[in-house]
Amino acid sequence: MTRENVDSVWPAADDEEDFDFVARDEEALGPGVRALCASLGVTGAPSRYPAGSLPVYAVGDAVLKLFPPVHVEELPVEAGVLSAVQGRLTVPTPAVHASGTFERWGYVLMDRMPGVPLASVWPDLSPADRDSLAVQLGEAIASLHAVPVPEIEDWWPEDWPEFVEDQVTGCAGRQRALGLDPAWVAQIPSFLAGVPLGEPEPVLLHTEILGEHLLVEDGRLSGLIDFEPAMRGAPEYDFVGPAVFLADGDARFYDRMLRAYGAGPDRELRQRLMAWTLLHYYSNLGAYLERLPPPAEPTFASLADRWFGKL
Repeated sequence: MTRENVDSVWPAADDEEDFDFVARDEEALGPGVRALCASLGVTGAPSRYPAGSLPVYAVGDAVLKLFPPVHVEELPVEAGVLSAVQGRLTVPTPAVHASGTFERWGYVLMDRMPGVPLASVWPDLSPADRDSLAVQLGEAIASLHAVPVPEIEDWWPEDWPEFVEDQVTGCAGRQRALGLDPAWVAQIPSFLAGVPLGEPEPVLLHTEILGEHLLVEDGRLSGLIDFEPAMRGAPEYDFVGPAVFLADGDARFYDRMLRAYGAGPDRELRQRLMAWTLLHYYSNLGAYLERLPPPAEPTFASLADRWFGKL
């Protein structure tokens, strides 16, 4: 469904500079949000969620996610993947009620999921609670990867092997530009050359399985959200987020999650997971080294053991 009006109620957001300028300006976004809600027949006062790169609002029992023109190409991915996974995962996902464009801004209106972000309660969880959630998460990722990959027009990347090749070629340079210690940068080419990634059948990937994108209620995962960065690719790519942004070096949690998924956390797997961490589109190894426990030795082999589940 597409609606276009002559006079836009939205601020300009045709490039990243424009969007950055208005992304947190509720006076600028408010008229468009209210007009869109009225057009959709959604009642209730919109309340902006504080986190997230795109504007997301709770409106009554629904959630309204906005895609400014500079990011509107991500709309078909979010809507298409949410429709593909609905009722097929072991963890609930939002049902889509409406999606389209309203004066060039995209939107998805979806269910508001129960629970709180796992990240908000993670530090206070008991070992038993973490054990249970690890199993639930491993099973949830397995169910996601079992969903047939949906057909979505202009879904990036079009060619996964080409994407991986480009990531390998530019990896050292990207990490150097992000400020990674030269001693680590120097090890990247030889490490990646020594880790066979194979040619696994592409699966449906979330790509950002983080504590902020997992909801929990009464000890159960109550929601998996934010699918606009979804991709098609190697299954192991999806295990970077849980290691870096959830487990925080908790080897017991990570080991149980992998086993619940059906993966044996052997040395070869740990090496591949380290490689995918370097090759992830949003990888920033220097920031990860500041966030996560240090390795026993300053090598990628030691880092892989420390971060990816060696008990």
